[in-house]
Amino acid sequence: MLTQTTLVFAGLVVAGATAVTAQEHMALHVSGQISGGSVTLDQDALSGLPTVELVTSTVVTDGQHSFTGFLMRDLLDQLGAKGETVTAIALNDYVVEIPMADFYDFDVIAAHSMDGIPLDRDDKGPLWIVYPRDDHEALQDIRYDYRWVWQLYQLEVR
Repeated sequence: MLTQTTLVFAGLVVAGATAVTAQEHMALHVSGQISGGSVTLDQDALSGLPTVELVTSTVVTDGQHSFTGFLMRDLLDQLGAKGETVTAIALNDYVVEIPMADFYDFDVIAAHSMDGIPLDRDDKGPLWIVYPRDDHEALQDIRYDYRWVWQLYQLEVR
């Protein structure tokens, strides 16, 4: 009998490479304190996670936008992540540590589209960590703004 976890992991590719080039399609490398130590999730694996929609404003766009993606906590739960922080790394070399609690205290998503349009690598894509800033006054704090990582391609759980 296949479970949801089995289906999600069926799409996983065990990581042999540590970097994702700009020519590759949406992929996310996850390492550190997860089951198996390291995986690269391709577009099919990421698309297999439950999809959520979040409407919120950002500090880098005008007005509210609808973001579609998957909950970061769903991803971390599927991978058996254990730790206190996640280091998020972007294609533009931006690196930030995010407390794991953020993903459980708020419905933080890894968005792959905005207003129904896939995020492009030339802008904020293919993945963008998006907080539900309009739903929680606490998320108006600038500390959280630094955690909105666009061009996300790698997570390290520690």
